[in-house]
Amino acid sequence: MAMNRASMGQCWGVRKVWVIGGAAVGLGMGFVMLLVVGVYVVGGNLVNGVVAGGRGLAKGAVPAAYQNLVQRWGNLCPALTPALLAAQLYQESGWNPTVTSPADARGIAQFIPSTWATHGIDGNGDGKRDIWNPDDAIPSAASYDCELAKYVKDVPGNTSDNMLAAYNAGAYRVIRSGGVPAISETQNYVKRIRALSKSFAAPETRIDPSRQAAGAIGFAQSKLGTPYLWGGNGTAAQNGRFDCSGLTKASYASVGISLPRVANDQYNAGPHPSRDQLLPGDLVFFSHDLTDSRAIHHVGIYVGGGYMIDAPRTGAVIRFDPIDTSEYFGATRVTEDGAKALPTKV
Repeated sequence: MAMNRASMGQCWGVRKVWVIGGAAVGLGMGFVMLLVVGVYVVGGNLVNGVVAGGRGLAKGAVPAAYQNLVQRWGNLCPALTPALLAAQLYQESGWNPTVTSPADARGIAQFIPSTWATHGIDGNGDGKRDIWNPDDAIPSAASYDCELAKYVKDVPGNTSDNMLAAYNAGAYRVIRSGGVPAISETQNYVKRIRALSKSFAAPETRIDPSRQAAGAIGFAQSKLGTPYLWGGNGTAAQNGRFDCSGLTKASYASVGISLPRVANDQYNAGPHPSRDQLLPGDLVFFSHDLTDSRAIHHVGIYVGGGYMIDAPRTGAVIRFDPIDTSEYFGATRVTEDGAKALPTKV
């Protein structure tokens, strides 16, 4: 469903003191360039990288309040996975359980009341079927997905793709079309959720680096020493100044990848390498709640050797900072498909 997403938190105005070790203060540009290039070349020469997948969820990708629900109900049938269910809910509502779309789709799973009347279930066993309660709506979304998968199981093509298409356009259209129908909204819906699901899936092994990472780092390096500006996007009117997510957005825009403006939405722009899998160009995130990606308040771009380039806070400049702090949340390897899959606010 098309929907309105409430604005999310971001790192504008965060007054966080990032501790810099003595070695970091004296980092020269020549040394840093060697660090970046060296680590990137080593990473690029690794082989047999695969895209994240599987039936587990990436750390903190799903808000803690919904983690167990998504993990449990995302395994309801073979056509559905927890990551696919998570991506669908994020696409539908951005985890907002109170949102209503212009089409009167309601709640975290964006059910239209008429569909809810026939397919909503009492997920928490309290005797009620509440379209606004995620304890009912999330199980209902999974149940409806799996019911649709049964309807389209004999349709040619991928069952999961046909299931998602049926959720968006109706099972009849999928059956009549012999697969995902030639409706641009439905085709984009399937493509986005499939791509976005990779950012919610627990990595099974190493993830390949993106091709644009080096260019994004180069852009960020060119801004070193620029004063921080809350809400800064680097415009001429702002004297080229940035805040943290403004800098990372502009860095990837310089290589043709459009990221959301908000740090905790940028987290979903690709799969999530572990700390020991980090490569230059990965976005690194920091949160007040290490179980919840929606609590992310800061982002930087990793350059190797345990350091990032970031716009830290009011009164500071764009600089190198260590990533290993108590609020280090995780990382995202930005991919074109992942960034394109992110829902846009309407």
